[in-house]
Amino acid sequence: MSRLDEIPSSPGKFKMEKSSYLHRLRFQSSLTKFAFFSFFLLCLISLLFLRSPPSVNPSPSDPSRRSLRTYTYGGPAWEKRLRSSARIRTSTSNGITVLVTGAAGFVGTHVSAALKRRGDGVIGLDNFNDYYDPSLKRARQALLERSGIFIVEGDINDVELLRKLFKIVSFTHVMHLAAQAGVRYAMENPSSYVHSNIAGFVNLLEICKSANPQPAIVWASSSSVYGLNTKVPFSEKDRTDQPASLYAATKKAGEEIAHTYNHIYGLSLTGLRFFTVYGPWGRPDMAYFFFTKDILKGKSISIFESANHGTVARDFTYIDDIVKGCLASLDTAEKSTGTGGKKRGPAQLRVFNLGNTSPVPVSDLVSILERQLKVKAKKNLIKMPRNGDVPYTHANISLAQRELGYKPTTDLQTGLKKFVRWYLSYYSGQKKAAAR
Repeated sequence: MSRLDEIPSSPGKFKMEKSSYLHRLRFQSSLTKFAFFSFFLLCLISLLFLRSPPSVNPSPSDPSRRSLRTYTYGGPAWEKRLRSSARIRTSTSNGITVLVTGAAGFVGTHVSAALKRRGDGVIGLDNFNDYYDPSLKRARQALLERSGIFIVEGDINDVELLRKLFKIVSFTHVMHLAAQAGVRYAMENPSSYVHSNIAGFVNLLEICKSANPQPAIVWASSSSVYGLNTKVPFSEKDRTDQPASLYAATKKAGEEIAHTYNHIYGLSLTGLRFFTVYGPWGRPDMAYFFFTKDILKGKSISIFESANHGTVARDFTYIDDIVKGCLASLDTAEKSTGTGGKKRGPAQLRVFNLGNTSPVPVSDLVSILERQLKVKAKKNLIKMPRNGDVPYTHANISLAQRELGYKPTTDLQTGLKKFVRWYLSYYSGQKKAAAR
């Protein structure tokens, strides 16, 4: 496999009489909705503090504290590595300096590598938590470090660390990808989602609002915000107030928080709703990844069916297409308008769908994997459980096409072929190393 393969290149209408009674009813309904969502957010924040009490040395065995370890940073050598990694090496005047949070994650690794390849300054930040195998994150880190990218090990809730980073480097942009991922895991460890996806995002925005100059921020939302919507394809104009999971609720909360900081402090903010991203160096908790693993081991795989034996389908989006959308979002992001935490004028606020626009049944995904792996899968069809998953996703990308020039080019068969090639190479290499 070439080095390029190593480097990262989802009744009828009726008329109502206008009466004072109905007006009161509408008003009471609005108050009820407002109270409900306020109560919901308060519960989330309370959950964070109740389950995550302050601790200097949290136990690594406590699953609710996975990302709350303490880290060592600072010193001349550390600062030198920061400045070197943040140096713009492009010959044009359009280079940017980007802080990529979650840089050792799946999307973060690919985006960081792409930015560095074109000459931008890049500094990564990641806490290397153990939601999934940290060794995969370390392998991504090593890959990026060979490209000259320094990943700082730390948490986005560490205020002093972020202040120090912004003091040493004048970031023009922030690519915020750090988050607690996964729909189902939220039922096991809800506080980790509040900690990362809400408290962590607010903490980052607090630092950015006070920076001088303020950076433009692009951040990862999720297609999960469309929740229980049945109208497809999903459009950015559709309602997003019916989350089907806690994960989706925290991402929706993030979009509302982004609106607030844009309105009050003039931060330029762009939210990206990813649709089922897959590809090399992917996440082991994703179906295509653990299907591959189990098929090769001869284990049976569970394929969900929706109600009445309906098809479960996803708008699978290849990582390279997602990266193009991320870079285009950074390149078209306007400058923030605040100075020293004070807004000077209206600032850019955008949300885009980044998908492939071609939903594929999960059963077809399995068939493609069988052909690529040359192994017949042992399939177990089961009803979709009530764990936050939705039966169907489909992105309307017309806004991203118009504003970003976003145009996905990789179909699922081509993308899975590249993933399988990476998977076999990566894990066969691990076996060889263990045998030495």
